[in-house]
Parts: sequence; structure tokens; C-alpha cells
Amino acid sequence: MDSEQKINDSHPKQQDIANMQFTSETILPGDFIGKTGQGICKFQSLDKLTANSSLDEILFIARQKQASDVHISVGVPLLFKIFGILEAQTEELMSEEYVCKLISSILNPEQSAKFYNKGDFELIHVIEGLGRFRVTIAKKTPGYDITIRLIPRQLYSFEDSGMPESCREFTKWSQGMVLITGPIGCGKTTTLAVLCEMINQTRKAHIITIENPIEIVFTSQKCQITQREIDLHTLSQKNALKAALRQDPDIILISELRDLATIQLTVTAAETGHLVLGTMNTNDAPQTILRIINSFPAEDRFLIQNMLSESLRGIICEQLVPKKNGGGVVPIYEVLVVNSAVSNLIRKGSGDQIMRVISTGETEGMMSFDLSLMKLYQKQTISWEEAYARCVNKKEFEKVKYKK
Repeated sequence: MDSEQKINDSHPKQQDIANMQFTSETILPGDFIGKTGQGICKFQSLDKLTANSSLDEILFIARQKQASDVHISVGVPLLFKIFGILEAQTEELMSEEYVCKLISSILNPEQSAKFYNKGDFELIHVIEGLGRFRVTIAKKTPGYDITIRLIPRQLYSFEDSGMPESCREFTKWSQGMVLITGPIGCGKTTTLAVLCEMINQTRKAHIITIENPIEIVFTSQKCQITQREIDLHTLSQKNALKAALRQDPDIILISELRDLATIQLTVTAAETGHLVLGTMNTNDAPQTILRIINSFPAEDRFLIQNMLSESLRGIICEQLVPKKNGGGVVPIYEVLVVNSAVSNLIRKGSGDQIMRVISTGETEGMMSFDLSLMKLYQKQTISWEEAYARCVNKKEFEKVKYKK
């Protein structure tokens, strides 16, 4: 019996679904409400994990060990990523039969069919009392791979997030665009959620979120929050954005700006009286601005430079750095506050000069990665070696080595 048959056997009455072909126009599932993960956990304690542990047992232990990610893959031990380092949790290697069993435990028949037709699938797995988990399943050689991101059960406060104080001001705009950028897995979603929750607690407004998938479930405080998930509540990000503009939004939160259509609609929304917050997988502010401009056809770039110069309010870029002597990671930030000088540089297409403005704009709330690294080194939160390895201007950085 092959692997796909093993998984499909968990749904013997609907095996024909596995042969269905799904397209981007597939109808949405009937059950679209979802669960929050609140409640009482059925597990109180577990001694250890084995190659026969259930997925829920694995995730219970992962929470206990403060893991950020879980890796379950055929031919290797069970792995947890703890403070940025992969650590084996079992001596046994994961068998193909066992990984198939875990996949069967979380996919319904329709999801199984989509997975086997596409080769990868993403979903949110919810355990009562244990929270929400973002699961990515993929075919590979050999067998299958399951990667699970543990979604925080509680949001940081702004003060505990580590964001520079100037970032607080980004939540006070009535219109414009604020972007959070950085590599995958650096905490952009958490930063976006912290800003959203600040608005939720301080303003009377309508927030619409467009996410893929919904990770953190908000509770409406002063705001009305409407959360929508791609492939669960709407067929595409483009559809959701178009609909959002007709739903009387004040703030639109977009989990990731991925394509031209999304970027175009985002810039339009920011120009037409809405505050838009979103994320992009770019490394710094100048690269982010260039990515947006270059996503448009060449003949439209002068227009988009003007639009962006008027609508962009700021960019928060972040990375994670290991703490000194282990014990976790800490974020470093680059903050661009769009003032008249930055706006003029964007309009003229001189994005390469923006880094100089950031470096000299501390009094206006800007921060470079080098400055963020300096502050953490001077507090002895990170080591000199980590700070120096990541800084941009090494000659200037050397001057602060002994100024603690």
C-alpha cells in the first residue's frame, strides 16, 4: 500500500475526492468559522516523546520547551527549533508510515485531495487550551515533510515587543501605508499584530484583516475587527481587497504584499483615505521601496513614485539576533519615518540615498540597524561578535566597542 493510499484510507467513504482537480476558483469550504484555541488543555503532563506520539502530544511538549517551530520529516528524528537552533527530540527516525498517519490526523478529505494534487498544503491546526499552529505539509524525497510554526498565544504589549518608541506614532495616522519587512520567520506577523492591537485598544474604528492564514485571533475592544482568511472566507487576496474597500474600513491589515495586483490595490487604498498596514519579505527600507516601484510596468513607475511619496508613512524592518550566552533571540530594527526629505527622494527615484537619511534621522524617530545593534550591545543583551558581524558601517561601529 503506497503513502497516499495510507492517508486516504482514513476517509474510506470519500476516496474519490482525492482524484478531484482543484483550481483557484474552487468553492470555499462550508465550515468557515474556525476556533480560537482558548479553553482547557486535555494534556496535563507528558514524560517524553516517541516515534508514536500524536501530533497534539508533540505540540504540547513543543509549547513547554518554548520551541518556535517543529519539523517532522521522513528519515530524520523529530526536531524542535528552540531559540534558533534545531534540536532532536527522539532517537528514532521518523518513518513514512508514521508521518502519513500524522497527516491523516489533520487533513479532511477535501484538504487531502488538494494536497495530493498540489504537492503542498498550508492550514491552521487548533488545539483547545494549547492555541493555534500554522502547519505546512509538503511532498519531498523521500516521503513527506511537516513544518509547524507555533503561534504565540498572547500578544506582546508595545513596551515588551522591543519596538522603538517612534513606531507607536504609525498607529495614529488616519490614512497612508505602513510596512513591516524582514526575512521569513523574523516576527513580522507578531509586530503587525502588536500594532493592530494598539489601534484596537485606542481608536474607535473598523479594522479589516486579510490573512493567509489567520494566525492571531483578535477580540474587538474599541474597534470592530473583521478577520478574513484566503481560501477560507475569500478566494484570493485581490478579491478580499476589492471587497474591503466597500466594507467601510478605516484600517486594512494585509498579511503579505505578494503580487502586483495586491500592491496596486494597497497603494490605492492608502491614497483614498484608509490606513493600510502590511508585510513584505524585503531586507531594508530602500529595498522595500524599490520592490514596490519595480513591481509596476516601466511606463507606470513615475506615477507610482509620486503615489508612494504621498502615501507611505513609514517602514519597520526587523531581524532576530541571538542573545548573549544563549537563552533566546532579540529583535533589531530599522525604522524609516517618511518626512519631506524622504518623500522627495522617493518622488525623484533616489531611493539609494534613503539610508543616509535614516542614519542621520534619529531625532525624527528613525533608526538604523547599526544603531539598534549598538543599543543592544551597550546593554550587554548581545555579544560584540554578533553585533559586529551584522553591522553595516564597521569602521563607525568599532568606535562604540568600549563605550558601555
